[in-house]
Amino acid sequence: MKFEHLIQINDPLNPLADTLSVEQLWRGLVLRAESPTLFVPHLDECTIGERSSGSFKRRLRYGDLVVDDVVHLTPLQQVRYEVPAQGEIAASSLLMRIEAPAEGVLLVRFCYDDGQGEHTDPANAMYDDFKRSAYQEADIDTVRILRQLAEEGKLDASYLN
Repeated sequence: MKFEHLIQINDPLNPLADTLSVEQLWRGLVLRAESPTLFVPHLDECTIGERSSGSFKRRLRYGDLVVDDVVHLTPLQQVRYEVPAQGEIAASSLLMRIEAPAEGVLLVRFCYDDGQGEHTDPANAMYDDFKRSAYQEADIDTVRILRQLAEEGKLDASYLN
């Protein structure tokens, strides 16, 4: 199943919404990759492994389930998560790309590929719909947490250095 959606970060037509800079948004997306327990409620542990230029490996533990993945960083543009096939887990990916289509407008595009293709039978199609909804809710929560961290000054360069 492939699925993508956009979440608007800045809207110049809504003066009541707090705006984030591209740098704050970027720092928040990197923080989500490096400290995912702040964003993922059922994640018990994340261990950061080998780092190389523009990427790092992680081991995520959800109870007895352990998932290894690789995070690729393209500064101020995108964060890409790649989960290689392992055990009963199929290869999958998630891309979080920062987009600025117009002056004052800032978006994040979330692109999922679970490696399974589209299901046509009703039961699996319903499961795909459930996954899409869960992904979208998790991404909305991510943006909510990023906004909260920005409001607290925790995504400012001076705070992180």
